[in-house]
Amino acid sequence: MSRVPAWLSQMGTGLTRMGERLDRRRAQAEADEPPVPVRVAAPGSVPPPPSYAPDSSAPASAPAVPGRPDPVTAIPWGMRVAGEAAWRLLVLAGMLWVLMRVISAVQLVVMAFVAALLITALLEPTVAWLKRVGVPRGVATALTAISGFVLMGLVGWFVVWQVVENIDDLSNRVTDGINELKRWLLNSPFHVTEDQINDLAKSLSDAVGSNTEEITSAGIQGVTVIVELLTGIFLAMFSTLFLLYDGKKVWQWSLKLVPAQAREGVAGAGPRAWHTLTAYVRGTVLVALIDALFIGLGLYFLEVPLAVPLAVIIFLGAFIPLVGAVISGALAVVVALVTQDVFTALMVLIIVLGVQQIEGHVLQPFILGRAVRVHPLAVVLAVAAGGLVAGIAGAVVAVPLVAVTNTVVGYLRAYSLERDLRHVRPSSPGAGAATAPVPEPVPVPAPAAAPTSPAAAPAVAEGGDGRE
Repeated sequence: MSRVPAWLSQMGTGLTRMGERLDRRRAQAEADEPPVPVRVAAPGSVPPPPSYAPDSSAPASAPAVPGRPDPVTAIPWGMRVAGEAAWRLLVLAGMLWVLMRVISAVQLVVMAFVAALLITALLEPTVAWLKRVGVPRGVATALTAISGFVLMGLVGWFVVWQVVENIDDLSNRVTDGINELKRWLLNSPFHVTEDQINDLAKSLSDAVGSNTEEITSAGIQGVTVIVELLTGIFLAMFSTLFLLYDGKKVWQWSLKLVPAQAREGVAGAGPRAWHTLTAYVRGTVLVALIDALFIGLGLYFLEVPLAVPLAVIIFLGAFIPLVGAVISGALAVVVALVTQDVFTALMVLIIVLGVQQIEGHVLQPFILGRAVRVHPLAVVLAVAAGGLVAGIAGAVVAVPLVAVTNTVVGYLRAYSLERDLRHVRPSSPGAGAATAPVPEPVPVPAPAAAPTSPAAAPAVAEGGDGRE
């Protein structure tokens, strides 16, 4: 126990001597450093910020703390592109939804105007021919419009007259056809009994009797449809008359609604769209007339009742590509099967298929041309979408709308590319022929002495070649 205080005393003495040596070394290091010059600030000047000596107790180099990255750079490039495209597509979808709601609210007016455009595209060449002959514009418009509407009315009256004249004969033949079908089912290998056929007929009659109220309400709605149809016909006639007379002025007024930056492109796309629509309507009318003529002649020689009304239905059905031809041809086959026999129906089917094959592979490529050709998949999708949106009228309008849109988009793409090329400066001597001419370089005189100010230096372009 007597040695512990002596050990502690020696340890304290050693620590004291070590502290003294450290103090002497610090004093010697401070004495060896050069003196820091003191700057005297001029009167009125801002004094420099004070400088602080680094703390000797701090570490020589502190580890760098990485900062948080920018959120934009943290998102992958593909996801950023998808996000940018997504919100633009959402805006476009919202605009289309609002547009469709507006169109559905005034569907009668829109369909009447579209019908007027189609009729105008069909009658406008006649007005132009009469004006070239020397007939005044007002008289040529009146003659063409009146003649066209009278011709359409006569065709409709003839179809109704033929149906009324042959309705009794058709009903008798339908009854005979049903009895013949009943006898065939009784003698067929399907083992259908007469009781089953009678039960089926009784079920049909009961369904008709139980739905009398719905049929009556449908008849009342039919009256409303007739009134709307007559209103649409009047609006279409009125619009057609003014489009034939003042079509160019209406187009020029519509261009004023387009922004000035896009007006030049729209002004160039309009005539091309009208040319496509005119070619489509005239080609479709000619193809439909050929189909109706040959199929109607086939029905007449096969002694199928209502051959003329069926030919008119085939003519009207040709305005709905693919779908209309199938429905009208199937209707002709069914009428031949019910009123005649299986052999006659088979012959009608062969005639319809043959005419449609000639139409698809010869008439449409030759008459319509490549300018208004649309892929069959686009035709089917457009007809289906138009039928869901606006019924038969939408199915009729869908295909010319797709053809016109294809023409307009193709022209605007080419116009945008050409406009960009006009504003691009050629980077090689051979590129000057495809772009706008570039001004000649302005010669820069060599100065006698170095300029004393930036204003005295000659203006030179960025590339250093002297071009403006």
